[in-house]
Amino acid sequence: MKLLVATRSAGKAREIRSLLAGLPIEVLVPGDRGLGRRPEEDELERGLTYAENAVLKARYFAERGGLPTVADDSGIEVDALGGAPGVHSARWAGAGAQDADQDVRNNAMLVEALRGVPEARRTARYRCVLAYLERVDAPPEIIEAVCEGRVVLEPRGAGGFGYDPYFFSPELGLTFGEAAAPAKARVSHRGRAFRALTEMLLRRGS
Repeated sequence: MKLLVATRSAGKAREIRSLLAGLPIEVLVPGDRGLGRRPEEDELERGLTYAENAVLKARYFAERGGLPTVADDSGIEVDALGGAPGVHSARWAGAGAQDADQDVRNNAMLVEALRGVPEARRTARYRCVLAYLERVDAPPEIIEAVCEGRVVLEPRGAGGFGYDPYFFSPELGLTFGEAAAPAKARVSHRGRAFRALTEMLLRRGS
């Protein structure tokens, strides 16, 4: 089957392709369908919840792409910050920058906000919510997964993207920036969510 992944993030697209590699699913992103960026896309992540954002993105790209579509909205929730940045994770330091530059700004803001907070209180989790639409007029199917960890104040590793070099996973004993892609996929919020999605899709196709 063909599956349109509703993201413009190069890092997220790369990770999702890796998660679905070897499955009978052809992963496409908007550029693969010739779907150029439009100004209204900037309003697709203005919801109050991950699920709201994911559904908005899935519906928008399903309408434009004409394929079964999945959208991922995710973020990091830091307990000492009352759950922030949460749903605002992607643009926490303000919009305007692209991918790696945005990551640098967001991470600098995270570190500054946590200066002086003891390590034991820097507990956090990554949360991922998927919205899947089999057709543009179908009700969205929602899948949610989390990965628990804590924030470190110095980056460790250059892998992953987003907050990964600052997110320490006790399950791995590494930050997501240090972890090899297969290890990260085994425990990550996105890995868990996409495994649940693919199990659902493959059951339907059997």
